[in-house]
Amino acid sequence: MGGALFRVSELNATSRFFRGKSLVKRRAPNLTEAASFTTLRILMGSIRIRILLLCAVACVFFPERSPAPVVFKPNEKKIHYHAPGEEEISGNADEMFAQAEAAEKDGDRGRAIKIYKKMVKRHPHSNHAAEATFRAGRLTEQEGDLIKAAGIYRGLMESYPQTPHFAEAIESQFRIGEALLAQKKKKVLGVPVSSTMDDAIEIFAAIVRSAPYGRYTARAQFDIGRAREYQGSADLAIEAYQAVVEKFPNDPLAVDAQYQMGYIWFTAARAGTYDPDAAEHARVAFQDFLYRFPKSEKAPQARENIALLENRLTKGSLQIAEFYDKQKHYRAAVLYYNEVIRQQPGSSESQIAKKRIDQLRAQVGDLALQPAANFAEKNRKKKEIAKASNGEAPPEQHAPVPPELRGGGGDLAPLPTDSDSLPPPPAADPLAMPGSPLTSPEPSPTPEATATP
Repeated sequence: MGGALFRVSELNATSRFFRGKSLVKRRAPNLTEAASFTTLRILMGSIRIRILLLCAVACVFFPERSPAPVVFKPNEKKIHYHAPGEEEISGNADEMFAQAEAAEKDGDRGRAIKIYKKMVKRHPHSNHAAEATFRAGRLTEQEGDLIKAAGIYRGLMESYPQTPHFAEAIESQFRIGEALLAQKKKKVLGVPVSSTMDDAIEIFAAIVRSAPYGRYTARAQFDIGRAREYQGSADLAIEAYQAVVEKFPNDPLAVDAQYQMGYIWFTAARAGTYDPDAAEHARVAFQDFLYRFPKSEKAPQARENIALLENRLTKGSLQIAEFYDKQKHYRAAVLYYNEVIRQQPGSSESQIAKKRIDQLRAQVGDLALQPAANFAEKNRKKKEIAKASNGEAPPEQHAPVPPELRGGGGDLAPLPTDSDSLPPPPAADPLAMPGSPLTSPEPSPTPEATATP
């Protein structure tokens, strides 16, 4: 009977279809807009009927099990809704842990992770909670979701610090952090979209915080500095490297950390940074490196960098002195000529500075080259003499403070005291001035961290 109905309905639909086609052919020249629309509706209706009939036949001949999202339980009026695939995730901690283990053995990582996490959420104080957390992190790492896996490991260390898997969690986090450090960019479908440095820094900081005296702590602190360098945050990188030197002075990485601090300042000075003290910071950092680690394999490179910095600073000071000399600001010129002599007493630039100071003394006299503090002292004495001649009591006498000299007194013109500083240079940074090129040696690359015993 059903078959007969099927054939009759299909025959009727087919007859309407062909009747519509014949109608179109017969009346095509004289069809109005309304008639055309009616014909189109007939055609679309027949197609929809055929599709519905095919779907009904498929449901009859190919039945499949469909999990019910709505579950009714005996003696309960409340209706419980479960997403597909969650109906069997129930029971106590032991039962859920057994279900997760079974899914893991069957190779269903996704379901195993889901059950482990749900078990920890429902039974956080269970004997299986720490083990389930560790297994969820391990399976997530195997799935390739490194950032999420690191978060699970971090939760294990913070929530269950007494777990026997604590050391494994630290090692796994460090492994993930270095992978992100090498990756540098997050990828979506193979396309880099954003940096992974912040995630790596967060992982390394968690290691330092959770295991301050652990095997990987010094390496994690050093890698924070490396990540900050990749980000271009020089101040934060130096701060991280300084922490390595202070907290782990006997660790082999302290050598590399101390060198990197000098190298960051050296790079900034060479690039012409706005910080006028960058070259001095670099020189001091390299000197500290040589003082602490004189036998390091990087000691020759540090000495070469110091020589380059001092030579460049001397040339910069000489250029500034010559600039003021040409402008006939002789007192300022003498101040910078003395800087040249102080920085490199035996250099060719120092000889040029000495010769020019002698010429200026002969040309304008010593009085015109004296710093302003000397004139202030003379004016003060004149005022005291005038007051004494008028019968006023002279003020309490103090021994005169001699002017500060930078270098040998016979070779240098007197420099001002602390109240009279060097005049500002004509350029923002003498290291970046044109006419003083610097061919820097090939810098030592950022060292790769090695295991701390």
